[in-house]
Amino acid sequence: MFYFPVEYFLQVYSLPLIGEVRFEKDYFSEYPKQIRVSGDASLRTAVSYIRKPGYYAVHYNQPGTVVLGAILRLNDGAIAVFSGEPNPSEQGILSPVYTLESNASLAVPTGLIFIRFAESVDVESQREVINQAGYEVAESLSYAPHTAWLRAKSGNIIDAIAGISQLEAIANVESVEPQMLMERSLK
Repeated sequence: MFYFPVEYFLQVYSLPLIGEVRFEKDYFSEYPKQIRVSGDASLRTAVSYIRKPGYYAVHYNQPGTVVLGAILRLNDGAIAVFSGEPNPSEQGILSPVYTLESNASLAVPTGLIFIRFAESVDVESQREVINQAGYEVAESLSYAPHTAWLRAKSGNIIDAIAGISQLEAIANVESVEPQMLMERSLK
């Protein structure tokens, strides 16, 4: 007959699930815990992304990078999502992983921000105000001249997310949303 102390039994069988693991260091404390996206003002919709502890993303310079241990690969392999604690020697840019408030889908910020002005306002006429807010136009959309993809002048993901409220304060802005990559789901 084997004898196991009760303390040993409780330690082994009461381990937290990975979603509940809290690490000693919060690697992404400078990122907001919640990103609220206003959506379309006429529809009064709002979406929230919540930072997911125990996960991180690595943004690589090359798509198709072979990544061992990734639980999710996005953008043709240019972004890999891992569970656990980031390795400080990781090659690439690290970012937190978020989940949609309404479901458990993992979402990774890219650093691009989509802005939509009123249809009568051309993005080119607002370039100076956008620059004053700390952004630059990354891509203009010829089929929708009142919209554009922006990036923070610094090129940092955190700066792009942190300045969303400054973009929302610009006159005639109808919507500002960060680009959040998620796994494609088939219906």
